[in-house]
Amino acid sequence: MYAIVEIAGQQYKVTSKEKIFVPLLPAEVGSKVKFDKVLLVGDEKKTTIGQPYVKGASVEGKVLQHKKDDKVIVFKKKKRKGYRVRKGHRQQFTQVEITAVA
Repeated sequence: MYAIVEIAGQQYKVTSKEKIFVPLLPAEVGSKVKFDKVLLVGDEKKTTIGQPYVKGASVEGKVLQHKKDDKVIVFKKKKRKGYRVRKGHRQQFTQVEITAVA
């Protein structure tokens, strides 16, 4: 069984016992999270599409860790003006293990 879930404005196709990285969630490591915005639920025989969400469907997961992505360097320069700016950014993610698709 699989589902397409909206988490923090992004859509993910998930199955049971799958590990995914989602944008940072305000949850403790080891706690359980529940996602109610399920757009589609399907298996080998039947597929249910929501309008916009499937009623009564939910996806449960467990927070494994919080992690930062690799650093992205933003460099701006204007030639012959002496203007140089170097900035870095690291996006924060939460790793979630999907425990149940219901």
